[in-house]
Amino acid sequence: MSQLLYAVVPAAGVGARMKADRPKQYLLLEGKTVLEHTVNKLLEFTEIEEIVLPVSPLDGYISDLAIHSHRKVTLCEGGEERFHSVLNGLQTLLDKGASPDAWVMVHDVARPCIRLEDLKNLYKNASESGVVLGLQVRDTMKRTQENALVANTVDRTNLWHAQTPQLAPLGTLYDAITQSVTDGIAITDEASALEHCGIMPRMIAGHPSNIKITQPEDLEMARAFFRLNESKNHQE
Repeated sequence: MSQLLYAVVPAAGVGARMKADRPKQYLLLEGKTVLEHTVNKLLEFTEIEEIVLPVSPLDGYISDLAIHSHRKVTLCEGGEERFHSVLNGLQTLLDKGASPDAWVMVHDVARPCIRLEDLKNLYKNASESGVVLGLQVRDTMKRTQENALVANTVDRTNLWHAQTPQLAPLGTLYDAITQSVTDGIAITDEASALEHCGIMPRMIAGHPSNIKITQPEDLEMARAFFRLNESKNHQE
């Protein structure tokens, strides 16, 4: 592909639901922080020219990590919400001269088990309208009322669990998030901003191991998946 590829990894969150003594991206997983595993996996994908990490201005951990000074890693100030951090990351790339036509992957910092083959597949399927990793829903889906009583069963046909990375042209994504913010739209992921602007991203299958660490028990699950993926890599 002629366009360059960049990545933005919003890392300014505090991860309050983890109930830990530090943001979840700095919890240890197999001897390294979650953030290090996530960024290192992206660095393995050599097509990525640069990774922008929007971090909190009060972050007291990132400077102690080796990736802080990696030549492909750039820090910028994160925002109050995830989409603010993503927007700051995209703006940083544009300010440094990245073309609006370049590709950009936005990946959750709390998804350290992303596989290299899924990154390659996402890039291979790059589309002007965007592309999203996800998993098709397999379980029966229920919608409940506020009192937790089941109201109805939801048709799971064509339902997906969205994952990250999500890939789109840099300028297109920047404009979509900016417009969504202006319109007061809740931006839950990059695809939701594109959707608001009438753009229909393509969904492609990811892998179950690409979980997002949100609750304390997720860290143990990530540890199991991480060991499994690493074991497979060594066997290959």
